[in-house]
Amino acid sequence: MQGLTEVLFRRTYEACFPGAIETAVAPFIALTRNLRFSTDNSQIRDILPENNRGSIPVIPQILGKEPDEFILVANHLSDLGYTEVNWNMGCPMRAITAKHRGCGLMPYPDEVRAILDAVIPRIPIALSVKVRLGLKDPDDIFRMVPVLNDYPLRSVTIHPRLGRQQYTGVPDLDTFGLVLPLLRHPVVYNGDICSVADARRIRERFPQVADIMVGRGVLYRPTLPLELAGRETLPDDARRFIRRLVEEIHTLPTESSQIRKIKEYWSLLWKSLPISELQARQVLRAQELTVVDKLIDTFTQ
Repeated sequence: MQGLTEVLFRRTYEACFPGAIETAVAPFIALTRNLRFSTDNSQIRDILPENNRGSIPVIPQILGKEPDEFILVANHLSDLGYTEVNWNMGCPMRAITAKHRGCGLMPYPDEVRAILDAVIPRIPIALSVKVRLGLKDPDDIFRMVPVLNDYPLRSVTIHPRLGRQQYTGVPDLDTFGLVLPLLRHPVVYNGDICSVADARRIRERFPQVADIMVGRGVLYRPTLPLELAGRETLPDDARRFIRRLVEEIHTLPTESSQIRKIKEYWSLLWKSLPISELQARQVLRAQELTVVDKLIDTFTQ
């Protein structure tokens, strides 16, 4: 998740629950015409191996449609030791889709084919993709499948919503079920996995699914990956994780950046605690770091 499942989160999670998450897909690296693959770029810093020691194993992700920049980044990632890069064709944000990026590419299979024709022969690492059913029309995915099937992709992750839905409504499992047997690649399911029961329903209905991506479910319920793996959890696990994450956020350079980041995580993580929404809002309304810290200390006792 952009801005949330970055290396700070991944290192903290691995420290608290080692091995619970098999692989994390990093927030995307946005392709631009003048992209600099340097530590000046926070998206690049996020996937540098030296910053990911002790972190969940990570797959970098690319968002964009510029073949030359795509190839440049993929080659740099290979030099860093990565063996796979994920292409984000699922992001539903309107500012992104309006530029034919993310889910904005779904109505344009010919454009995707041209990009893959240019990129696949010139990158030294495997490519996986993440898609939605479409931007505004679920038929987008059926027009896209023959394109994806023509290339040696590592996997295809499908979030069975439309881009225009953002994260509202419910996943369209009926359409997902129609698409699943048409793809020649391993298919990863993504969308609204917030409990063991959610994952079980997907596994039982679609046994041919290769894997499940948890997504924001891990922020609503930090112990979910442990539960999915059948590992023991403790009542204090979520509280312990939140406290450790806040400690890590305190390493950010300014008080304002610390407050902002804590609130971004807290807006989701508070749901794992036995507190009310009214109590949670006290943290979101607080303006001083000392107040934020004191409130979180109280709620995670």
